[in-house]
Amino acid sequence: LFAIFAFATCGGYSGGLRLSVDCANKSESDLSIDIAFAYPFRLHQVNFDAPTCEGKRRETLSLIGDFSSSAEFFVTIAVFAFLYSLAATVVYIFFQNKYRENNRGPLIDFIVTVVFSFLWLVGSSAWAKGLSDVKIATDPDEVLLLMSACKQQSNKCLPVHSPVMSSLNTSVVFGFLNFILWAGNIWFVFKETGWHSSGQRHPPDTMEKQSSSYNQGGYNQDSYGPTGGYNQPGSYGQVGEYGQSQSYGQSGPTSFSNQI
Repeated sequence: LFAIFAFATCGGYSGGLRLSVDCANKSESDLSIDIAFAYPFRLHQVNFDAPTCEGKRRETLSLIGDFSSSAEFFVTIAVFAFLYSLAATVVYIFFQNKYRENNRGPLIDFIVTVVFSFLWLVGSSAWAKGLSDVKIATDPDEVLLLMSACKQQSNKCLPVHSPVMSSLNTSVVFGFLNFILWAGNIWFVFKETGWHSSGQRHPPDTMEKQSSSYNQGGYNQDSYGPTGGYNQPGSYGQVGEYGQSQSYGQSGPTSFSNQI
């Protein structure tokens, strides 16, 4: 979702500005000069016509700058991050057993997460600088300086409408939020790798060996088990002397009566 917001707010942007040139000769004025631009911000290819205030002659001008590299780099990272997140979600849900079958899956996931974290930081920083340059290049006051008519004090050049950059500002914010999100996810992916689990496997194995030897020891077999000393040849359980000498209790009264 964060990646979608990042490339949608940047890649889907289109804006424009409007300028007004009021010549000394009112018939030569143009009070509505619209200049539209959009992603990928190759501003040097954005052309517009402006009056020269010298008869009916008009001049063709273009904005300054090419900021497509930083913008396209940012959008490319966002798109690939979205696709990888979608693929990883499918693997986590439907192929969890195969993912944990060996250490290759978590290691690849960990490396890709680190790479995307670095790319988000670089791409967001580059696009933040590119956006700052775009704002300067599309500033109506800066664009008015390109017109020859505005260099004459007899003519009045005014900005009518400035471009709205709120969505582009949002894209930069989501870019750095994606960096924080992916950088924080490094720890959770690292816990799935063998590098983290190798340090956690030895203590449980040692405890299992100790418990197994403890279960095979004298307490379970020699003392309390089915062959233990208390259950096998106990003198009180099978052939106790008191159990066999009950004849003493029975013959006692008979001999006594006979004697009487």
